[in-house]
Amino acid sequence: MLLIPILGDQLTHGLASLRGIDKAAARLLLMEVAEETTYVRHHKAKIVLILSAMRHFAEELRADGWRVDYVRLDDPENSGSFTGEVARAVERHRPTAIRIVEAGEWRVQKAIEGWSERFGLSVEILADDRFICPLPDFFAWAASRRELVMESFYRQQRRRTGLLMEPDGTPTGGQWNYDKDNRAPPPKARPLREPQRFPPDEITREVIALVEGRFRHHFGTLDSFALPVTAAEARTLLADFISERLPRFGTYQDAMLEGADFLYHSRLSTSLNCGLLTALEVCQAAEAAHRRGEVPLNAAEGFIRQMIGWREYIRGMYWLEMPGLSEVNFFENRRDLPDFYWTGATDMACCADSVRNTRDNAYAHHIQRLMVLGNFAMLAGIDPAQVADWYLVVYADAYEWVEHPNVLGMSQFADGGRLGTKPYAGSGAYINRMSNYCKGCRYNVKKRVGEDACPFNALYWDFLDRNEKKLRGNRRLWQPYATWDRFGPDTKEDVRAQARRFLDSIEPAAPGWAKAVAGSPYE
Repeated sequence: MLLIPILGDQLTHGLASLRGIDKAAARLLLMEVAEETTYVRHHKAKIVLILSAMRHFAEELRADGWRVDYVRLDDPENSGSFTGEVARAVERHRPTAIRIVEAGEWRVQKAIEGWSERFGLSVEILADDRFICPLPDFFAWAASRRELVMESFYRQQRRRTGLLMEPDGTPTGGQWNYDKDNRAPPPKARPLREPQRFPPDEITREVIALVEGRFRHHFGTLDSFALPVTAAEARTLLADFISERLPRFGTYQDAMLEGADFLYHSRLSTSLNCGLLTALEVCQAAEAAHRRGEVPLNAAEGFIRQMIGWREYIRGMYWLEMPGLSEVNFFENRRDLPDFYWTGATDMACCADSVRNTRDNAYAHHIQRLMVLGNFAMLAGIDPAQVADWYLVVYADAYEWVEHPNVLGMSQFADGGRLGTKPYAGSGAYINRMSNYCKGCRYNVKKRVGEDACPFNALYWDFLDRNEKKLRGNRRLWQPYATWDRFGPDTKEDVRAQARRFLDSIEPAAPGWAKAVAGSPYE
């Protein structure tokens, strides 16, 4: 008998470990384990999403004729870890071998690689072919280049998949990238309605009750939980996005509006990252809509680039750089994460609204994550390990393979430019251009110093100043440094003093926000 463990981010019926298997000669194992719910203190909605999706998936597998062992979190015999539950399953069923798809996260993969010796069994670890680019191919691409620029990888992916390619091998429309058309400020009119929602069914309501009881001190609310928890629901959300939002997604993908939590974004990342959808089917739907004339090219290309370019590139970079990626700190930042990242209690309207969206929906779109919350953390000199932990805690689509490179590499530049060619640093001017946040903010986005000056302004120049030795030579920062050079000595000191005063006023988060410690309010 073959034992086939399935992890909580592998909820795909076409999973490699299930193909070509005699159902009568196999036992599937799905495990809800405490180790995975608490290695960081995940947002309540993320825990509900994964546990509910796992329970629905197990029911579908049984209906399809598979024999399934399902271990619930509240099972009194639950060991609390993947390895412990596989050990119990080996004891129960005495399998001849174990078959599993490689894990998405480094620490889990290391555990799996120890199973053969631990259990005295053959353990077949299969490549996760739900991703388009096999890891050996990514490593070969990386080894052949001095700079690991995503754009060249993306073009290779377009050729690999044939997406938005013409029969003669040229890109549809004659260009590879339409990003210059995808940077419009927020639209005057909001989308006609909120995205498709999926009210909790009986299974999800049971999970919500479990989470509210067992994880009541975790961040976030479940009052409006309505994420898809089955592949059928995820495909309904995909269809809704393609018809209602994708046509304007490209143009407005970087825009922000206060209180508009989703705008033209898809919310598909939660379904993609736990396996309810695959990147290829999502991209094919977007391409088909463009071919039918329903979606402009800049929107279809921009979305597909995020899927087969950035997402696959990030995954490759994670496995290329781990485990050292977890320790990077190029700027040697040591400041603690501010408390307002949890409470939203700040007069900075952009940060307050982004934290509120995060708390209520376990979601914020990429510009809120990158240019508001990530930008502030880097400018303020927050410890990048704390920043990475925060992102892993609060977002329902967050897994280490996607968050570590995005946060430590792109958002915080903590890898010193291994992933990005320059820090994503911006003053209040960027936020003002791409949002309506500044109109209602108590701070004046036009001012650098003074009691009502936008904190992003002084922090931006102070960031460039204190990291000058590390950044002055960056070819993409010559213009900001040329501007800084034109500031007089008194102006520079005023900016430094303004930044110091603001940073000294910030209340740090209480100990234990990421991992519970005795005596903390999060215990």
